[in-house]
Amino acid sequence: MTTQQHILACIDGSAVTQSVCSYAAWYASQLDLPVGLLNVIDVPASIRRDLSGAIGMDSRQNLLEELSQLDEQRAKVANSYSNALVQDAKSHIDSNFDVVVDVYQRRGKLLPAIEFFALENRAIVMGRRGEDHKHSRINIGSQIETVARASSIPILICSEPFETPSSYMIAFDASKTSIKATKLVARSKLLKGLQGYIVMIGSHDSASKNSLAAAVAELMAAGFMVEAHHLPEADAVNGLLTFQTENAVDLMVIGAYGRSKWQQLFLGSTTTEIIASTLSPVILLR
Repeated sequence: MTTQQHILACIDGSAVTQSVCSYAAWYASQLDLPVGLLNVIDVPASIRRDLSGAIGMDSRQNLLEELSQLDEQRAKVANSYSNALVQDAKSHIDSNFDVVVDVYQRRGKLLPAIEFFALENRAIVMGRRGEDHKHSRINIGSQIETVARASSIPILICSEPFETPSSYMIAFDASKTSIKATKLVARSKLLKGLQGYIVMIGSHDSASKNSLAAAVAELMAAGFMVEAHHLPEADAVNGLLTFQTENAVDLMVIGAYGRSKWQQLFLGSTTTEIIASTLSPVILLR
C-alpha cells in the first residue's frame, strides 16, 4: 500500500502564516499533491517548584489546585486558538487554490510533530519569521535551523506576501552539495516551465566551469529553461542577492549543508544572511 504524500505547511499564527499556506498550496499544485496543514500546540505547565515550603500545607494545596485550574484553562484557550487558526488557514487555501487540504493538530514541539509525518512529507514549508521572532532584527524563526538539520527533504522558507513564482535561481559552487541540488531540481517538475538561472560566483578553475556546464546540460536535457551565469569573484551573499534583484528572480534554490565558503548552512552566516536579506522564498535542498 502506497502512502499518500503531502506538502506539509507549518503554521503558528504569525504574520507569515498566510504566505506559508499560499506557497504550500502552490508547491502542492505543481506536484499534484495535497497540503497538510500542521499546527503544533505547545502549552508549558505552570512552574510549581517555586512554591515555598515555608507556607502551610493547606495553603500549598490550594495553590496547586489553582495552578491546575489555570493549566486547564490555558490548554482550552490554546486548543480554541489552534482550531480557529487551522480553519482560517484551510479556508484561505480553499478560496485561492484547487488542492486538497488535510488538517493536523498536535501537542509538543515542532520537530517531533514533523517527524511523525515523515513517510507522508514530500516537502516542508515554513515561515522565515515565526511568532517567537516577530520582533527580531534578523527575522528568522528559531525552528528553521532545527528542522533543516534534521530533515532530508526540501524545505521552502518564505515570507509575505505570496507571489506565484515565474523564475528561480540555483546557487552553484561546483561542490557535491550544489551538484546534488541541481540533480534534485532536474528530477522534479516543481520548477519546470519557470525561467531558470544557475549562478556561480568565482571558482574560475576548469573543473568548476565544467561542472557548471554539466549542470546546465542536465537541466536542459530534463526540459528546463535555464541560463548559466558565471560571475566574477565577489562577496557571495551580495553577489547572489544582486543577481536576484537585477534579474527579478522570484525564488532561490540553495543546497543545504555544503562546505564551501558561502554554503555553510548555519555553521557560518551566509545562508542565514541570504534568508534574512531576501523577501523571496528560499528552497533548501539536501
